[in-house]
Amino acid sequence: MFLIIAAKYVLFYFVSMKKQMEFFFYQGILALDVTGPLDVFHAADLLLARGGRSGEGYELIFSATEPGPVSTSSGLRFCADTTPGKHVIDTLLVPGGPEAEKAATDPANILSIRSASQKAVRTVSVCSGAFLLAAAGLLDGRRATTHWAETDRFAELYPDIRLEPDAIYVQDGNVSTSAGVTAGIDLALALVENDYGSSLAIEVARLLLLYRKRPGNQSQFSTTLALQAKVGKRFKPLLDWLENNLDKKFTVDQLAEKANMSPRSFARIFPSETGMSPGRFVEQLRIDRARELLESGAQELEWVADKSGFGREERLRRAFQRRLGLSPAQYRAHFMKGA
Repeated sequence: MFLIIAAKYVLFYFVSMKKQMEFFFYQGILALDVTGPLDVFHAADLLLARGGRSGEGYELIFSATEPGPVSTSSGLRFCADTTPGKHVIDTLLVPGGPEAEKAATDPANILSIRSASQKAVRTVSVCSGAFLLAAAGLLDGRRATTHWAETDRFAELYPDIRLEPDAIYVQDGNVSTSAGVTAGIDLALALVENDYGSSLAIEVARLLLLYRKRPGNQSQFSTTLALQAKVGKRFKPLLDWLENNLDKKFTVDQLAEKANMSPRSFARIFPSETGMSPGRFVEQLRIDRARELLESGAQELEWVADKSGFGREERLRRAFQRRLGLSPAQYRAHFMKGA
């Protein structure tokens, strides 16, 4: 009898070491905003168990204002087992979805998120879930990000929040926000690293065939794709020409000519439609090209600098530090670890 009681005590002790991860559901959430981080935490559990640490890892809780089935935007259904705020938890995770802004106007959702966040060590949002955190007042005075397609609307609704529109994820104190969809996976990996160290995060990434750890301030999307989405066909000839001539030197007048505009009109219209100067835009294109070369295994940084149009390794390094927060060598090391 004593051994049975002792065994139960030991089991309870180890179970209590697991981190309580509560996912808050509302109608219309994006399935991948949930399943992406969920599989990261599950993979961490598997690897910890293999290493004889089955008492550690993550215990999952699924909550909603009304327990029961919750439909995602794609039609997949999840099931919430409880209501928020009933448990002392390590992490509250709020996913995004097409209806996130609307869900943020529902007093029941906001009350639930506030209640759960008060009992959480840290609070996290994925994608447009940031709208719900903002509506709950959890991002007041903080830095944050969200999906690039929602940043203008987010800034309009919450001008006092320090939005970082290009970041993949932002960690500010005990509140973290991530960009669109798969960026939630990057943030989940960062949480695993915070909880159990970089070695486990690397193993999780390898198990799931993920990039080891994209820096949080890395740009969310290709500048070329973003520009095409914003301006349509207007600058398509210019974009095509730039992509084929990034390793060459050119002037703003040449860019204006390729866009079939006068230099004065080009200098006025290009920034208004793209949100950046021609020089900044070209630099981002060159960074994207350099990233592609580094990711493909290029070893000589001078060669990468030449082929991407920076000319010299020093200019390449300064651009990476300024825009990505790390050096080309560090970027390549991150990618190769992920591989």
